[in-house]
Amino acid sequence: MPEGPSLVILREETTRFVGKEIARASGNSKTVDLPSLEGQKIVSLRSWGKHFLIELPHTVLRIHFMLFGSYRIDERKDKPPRMALEFTDGSELNFYACSVKHIAPDLDAIYDWDADIMSPTWDPAKARKKLRAAPDMLACDALLDQTIFAGVGNIIKNEVLFRIRLHPLSTIGALPAPKLRALVEQARQYSFDFLEWKKQYVLKQHWLAHRKSTCPRCAIPFSKGHLGLSKRRAFYCEKCQKRYS
Repeated sequence: MPEGPSLVILREETTRFVGKEIARASGNSKTVDLPSLEGQKIVSLRSWGKHFLIELPHTVLRIHFMLFGSYRIDERKDKPPRMALEFTDGSELNFYACSVKHIAPDLDAIYDWDADIMSPTWDPAKARKKLRAAPDMLACDALLDQTIFAGVGNIIKNEVLFRIRLHPLSTIGALPAPKLRALVEQARQYSFDFLEWKKQYVLKQHWLAHRKSTCPRCAIPFSKGHLGLSKRRAFYCEKCQKRYS
């Protein structure tokens, strides 16, 4: 599943489509009136967390890449697209295995931009306040809560918890204040590290915990499991990642 930094890359790669007119819209989406998109010009392209937003004069298309979604710019995969947008200048945007929906055009009423981990308006104080209001929440669930850390996914979750030496089954209310601050700060910092490594095609080389078998600090096997309410896979060290509960 693409995480917030990957959506920033998509947004940057598609900036040139703003202002272009859709000549043809096709695909196997059952939730979007594709013919109605033809003749409309793209007003803006935005991202919030894991959502890619295509703003048109009469609607907004929300694309969520789910677990296996992908996209292609000016090229196609050998499979049917969920939505294909062809423009009057011959360029095209193709989206695969994703969720595409019409949403209300008032994006400011729908999205809390301060919760987007990649946003320039990201508000760490607001994130800490939301965390303190959920003292029984597990750390592994907190990082994946999109109302607090929009854009954080399983890779960032595992790497942040390892970086700050925090056990994924720690409860938020039991965290000392410095550890809570570190959780919030590193969620943001690691997301921007992720972005730079992704652009350089070296992201996996920097993974210390995610999908790893041995703790690089303790040289012992990582514990693995589908933890928390999210049941997303966790990789963690029982020795150096302290559990607060």
